[in-house]
This record gives sequence, structure tokens and C-alpha cells, in this order.
Amino acid sequence: MKRLFSFVLIIIILSNIQFFISGCGQIMSPTGGKRDSIPPRLINAVPKPGTVNFKSNKITLYFDEFVTVDQLQQNLLVSPSPKIVPNIDHKLRTVTIKLRDTLIPNTTYTISLGDAIRDLNEGNIFRNFTYVFSTGPVIDSLQFSGNVTLAETGRIDSTLIVMLYRNLSDSVVKKRKPDYIARLNSKGEYSFQNLAPGLFKVYAIRDADGSHLYNDKRKIFAFSDSPVVVGANTKDIKLFAYAEQKDNVTDKIAAAEKKLRYTAKIQTERQDILSPLVILFNKPLKNLDQRLFLADTLNNMDTEAKISMDSTGRKVSVLKIWKENQSYKLIFSKELSDTSGIKLSKADTLRFKTKKEEDYGMLTLNFINLPPFKHPVIEFVSNNEVMLSAPLLSNQWTRKLFVPGEYELRILDDENNNGVWDPGNFEQRKQPEKVISIKDRISVRGGGWENDKDIHF
Repeated sequence: MKRLFSFVLIIIILSNIQFFISGCGQIMSPTGGKRDSIPPRLINAVPKPGTVNFKSNKITLYFDEFVTVDQLQQNLLVSPSPKIVPNIDHKLRTVTIKLRDTLIPNTTYTISLGDAIRDLNEGNIFRNFTYVFSTGPVIDSLQFSGNVTLAETGRIDSTLIVMLYRNLSDSVVKKRKPDYIARLNSKGEYSFQNLAPGLFKVYAIRDADGSHLYNDKRKIFAFSDSPVVVGANTKDIKLFAYAEQKDNVTDKIAAAEKKLRYTAKIQTERQDILSPLVILFNKPLKNLDQRLFLADTLNNMDTEAKISMDSTGRKVSVLKIWKENQSYKLIFSKELSDTSGIKLSKADTLRFKTKKEEDYGMLTLNFINLPPFKHPVIEFVSNNEVMLSAPLLSNQWTRKLFVPGEYELRILDDENNNGVWDPGNFEQRKQPEKVISIKDRISVRGGGWENDKDIHF
């Protein structure tokens, strides 16, 4: 019995020792530590930044840790633009730039790597790095800045680039690459540094094909009215970008389709009593010719309705003084066809009902310090589509019945007073019409609610 007790006691002691050791092992287990958030640091460059009378064809950058180069195509800018792009390589703690083009004498060069350099382990970015040198005895130090706005919306597109040409011919932007290039920041601002004095043509472009050429009227493009004089006090240059022609992807898809289809733009299955009923077809129609009818629920044709087709043949509008809370039918004849003779698969009927007056809200906008536009037009935008536009005849705008919802506001400077935005024309040296985008969105409540808001400029 005594021996048995001693044996059990030894087992308990050994078990406790094992638990203690296991517990200690868990407590002493090392942790991952704090994440490295410090970007690489440039400790040397050969030749030194700012070198004059530059003769080398290779630049080596030395960092304090292992680095890599990422997204070089999106980050690399060389000015003046070379015919052959430099080769950028990295190994361990170095980045090497090999120049493969003949350098222009007595010229200041900038090589911007943007945010391409980052540390190997954590990806911390060595931001906005630019290397400057001169093939002559001095580093040029002139600069000028500006910004670019999308003329149709008043918004910013930071994917655009800005281009400078020493050649002042209007056709140069269609024939060869620019001498200098700058990117936009998130505010739509650009800046050119280390320029020599002189005259330059200024353009902006969305360069999706990487050609740096204005070779397609569907490209977003901007131009200055006159050359910029680069000197000691060059003023900012503001550019307004536009696409002279729309890139209609819908038309390309429709051309490949073998069926004629339509969609009705009716919100929440209730037609707005203040607007025409809009029908969109996937293909351009040959004509209407009494093949589309508006009727009441008893199939009585509505002779007051005016049905028309726009110039594209794809948009049909039914214009009528709608009665509130009424049911209607739009009847499609099976003879309705597109320009190639393709018809609807069968006769069809679109049934819909109009809104009630109580579905709307009253909206009053008070404009404070409205810019002096010649013909201001207010635009209400939802999901990037202009839902309503109207002339702004005073500093207050009121609509008794307004469709509830969230809206972005824009003010169009309608120079030719035709009620719509018009793009520019580079060949005619015509700038696009301008739009101001108002930052604050408005929310309109229905149910007869009186919505009142001040808009400050």
C-alpha cells in the first residue's frame, strides 16, 4: 500500500512538471513583431542627381535595403521624351537606369519613376522619385502648372496626361510624341519642372493606347487656345477635356445581334407625369409609320400623343400631357423593323401607370454667388445620367413637382443656348462648353414635402 501511494505521487509530480514545461513553451513562443512601414532610403546615386555636362549612359541608385521595381509602365516618365525608352533593372539594394537613346546637347533631363520603387518585403513605396541631370553646363529651373477638368461633367480624370511641344504646329499632336509629359494628381493638377524658357503648345489626352498621339476623335482630349510662354512668372493653364465623338459600345453590341429589342425607361413601374415616355431600341428603326400606338385600357387610341424618333433611330419619345394615376398601353406592331428589315418577334404591349401628384416633392434651390454664365442651365444627374435640365433664369429655381431621389447638381454654361452640352472641335479651334460640378449632392423627399436648399459657389 505504501509502495502504491509512492508510485501515484511520482506520477502526479511528473505530470505537473510536463504541464509546466509545456506551458512555459507556449508563453515563451516568439511573436511576429511590429510590421515595417518605413520606405526604402536612397543613400547614394552615381552620377549624383543634378549632374551637369552629363556624359554617362547609366545611372545607379543605391538604397538601404532590398528593393524591387513595380508597375514601371504606369510610373516611368522621361522628359524630353526619348525615342527609345530607358531600361530599368533592379538587383538587391540597387536600381539601374540604362539610357538607350542619344541625348540632346545642352538640355535638362528629368527621369521620374513615380511610385515604382518599393522595398522587397513589405512593399513600402519610395514615392515620387525624380532624377535630374543636364547635358549642358546648367540645370534649367523654370516651371509652370495648371489643372484639367472634364468639360461635360466638371469632374476630374486623373488618368489623363498633359503634353508639351516645342513645335507650335497644330498638327504636331497628331504626328509625333511630345517633348515633355506630366501626369495629373487626384485633384486634376499637373506641374512641369526644369524647363528652359520658350514657347510651348499644351495638350491633355487620355492615352489608353500609349501612342501619345491625338489619333482618334473618341479620345478624351484638351488643348490650349494659344502657346504658353514659359518664363519666370508663367501663369497656370487650365484645360477642359472632351471627346468630340462618343465611343458607343452599345451600338457595337447591337450590330452583332439578330433580334430587335426595346427597353422602357420607367422608374418603379410608374411613368413620370412631367416627362415623355422614352423607349430605347437596340437597333436603329427604319421608321415609325403608325407602327406604335398609345392607347387607354379599352384600346382607344390616344390622338393627342406625339410619338417621335431621334436622329439615331434608337430612341423613341411619347410626348403627352399625362393624367395622374392613370393606366395606359403602348402597342407595338409586329411590322416595326430596324433599318436592315429585322422585326420584333411578335406584336407586343407595354402596360404602365402614371405617378400621383403626391408621389412628388417640391424643390427650391437658392444659388449663392452664381458665376456670371451667359446661359446657365441646371442639370440634375443620377447614375451619371442627366435626368432633368432646365434654364436657370435667376438665383432661385423652383419646381412644384419634382421626382424624389438623390441627385448630383451641375451648372452648364450653354454658350449657344441650345439646351445641351456641346463638345469642342480641335480642327476648328473651338473649345467645349463648360460645366461646373457642385460637390454637395441633394436629397429630394416625396409625399408633397417642401425641399429647400442653398447652393454656394
